[in-house]
Amino acid sequence: MSPLLTLDVADRLLAARRAGEAAVECSLDLRRSLTSVRLDADSWMWEGRRFTYPERCKARTIYHWIDDAFQAVARYSSSLVKLVPTDWGPPTFEIDGIKMLPTARVSPYADAERKVNLIQPRGKVVLDTCGGLGYFAAWCLQGRAAQILSYEKNPDVIWLRGLNPWSPPASAGLTLTRADVAQAVVALPGNSVDAVLHDPPRFGIAGELYSQTFYDHLARVLRRRGRLFHYTGAPNAISSGRDVPKEVASRLRNAGFTVEKNGDGLLAVKN
Repeated sequence: MSPLLTLDVADRLLAARRAGEAAVECSLDLRRSLTSVRLDADSWMWEGRRFTYPERCKARTIYHWIDDAFQAVARYSSSLVKLVPTDWGPPTFEIDGIKMLPTARVSPYADAERKVNLIQPRGKVVLDTCGGLGYFAAWCLQGRAAQILSYEKNPDVIWLRGLNPWSPPASAGLTLTRADVAQAVVALPGNSVDAVLHDPPRFGIAGELYSQTFYDHLARVLRRRGRLFHYTGAPNAISSGRDVPKEVASRLRNAGFTVEKNGDGLLAVKN
């Protein structure tokens, strides 16, 4: 495993070196655990490996060790995809500067726990439409779901997931498929899942994941009385000219769901 550095960890290492300390305790896995690092003048040692001290670390950036240097956990192909630290430990991620998970008032990991609890995953087959960093899947596993079918179409997000210590590892209960769920859902059998977690990008980026056609497919694959949590956020209807949560609720009802507002999304039950 590569050590992961943030600005505060880098500052701690450098301050300890300046103070002449022989070792320092810090977290190299985004606050999942603490570890002891041995310090020398020109490098530091961890788990039998030697690393140079980082230079010019930036806030809102996570660094990993690659090609004998610390480099940002970020990739640019069609868009800039970046792992971003939070005050809570579990990171969020950004695509072209747009934050994908809530972090202002709650840890994105704890936020995922609350939402997963709404669909009561124990013993269920759960469809996780937009896998992202896998926080929904992690809590479904902890909640003893029978199986999680997770889809993520962006290969760079899957790469971030592989470096993030808060993302769940592969397991018998979790299938992560690189695919666009808007297309993949068409091939899923009817009445094949017990619950759905739907956390799509904003409407302007992925409008197809807010369409009546997509919701009709979710209703088709979901068993009767199955639960769906749909993250909508709270977009400004005045500036955007539309009330996305209201539109989503209307389409879900047309697809055969009973719908109620819940936090920053909608909780729906298939009739």
